[in-house]
Amino acid sequence: MIAADIISDGLFAAIAAMGFGSISDPPMRAFPYIAILAAVGHATRYCLMTFLGVDIASASLIAAFIIGTGSVWFGRKVFCPMTVLYIPALLPMVPGTYAYKTVFSLIMFLQEISSPTQGSEYLQSMIYNASVSFSVIFMLAVGATVPVFLLRERANSMTRGSRFI
Repeated sequence: MIAADIISDGLFAAIAAMGFGSISDPPMRAFPYIAILAAVGHATRYCLMTFLGVDIASASLIAAFIIGTGSVWFGRKVFCPMTVLYIPALLPMVPGTYAYKTVFSLIMFLQEISSPTQGSEYLQSMIYNASVSFSVIFMLAVGATVPVFLLRERANSMTRGSRFI
């Protein structure tokens, strides 16, 4: 049952990433690698959160680092920039539920001005959900770009000829 949960999590992330990738029109040869990166990254985050109790921001950082590193390695094989691979792979990990709860709490806070206790609960919920949303998105960006700096030679030469390597 546990393996099925991990596989289904990765599979659904791969499908979503290929959908997001199709919007930006990458080369067809990039789609399998986008799917692999998304599946591995999202499954990694799922495992860290479910089995090790890691918070969503830290788990997203680690998963984004794996996706970023994989995009550097796969980018050379596919002969396309790493952003073509990692942006669609990261999009399924954007915390939509937290963002939705942020906006919902803001709207409810603005409607409940007459009740101070209820309004403060909505305000507290809005701040918490906005903090989680922001921190996860920030960690996704940091985790995906750090491999560019760590693997600078490989990242800068992935779309150039072999004389630049």
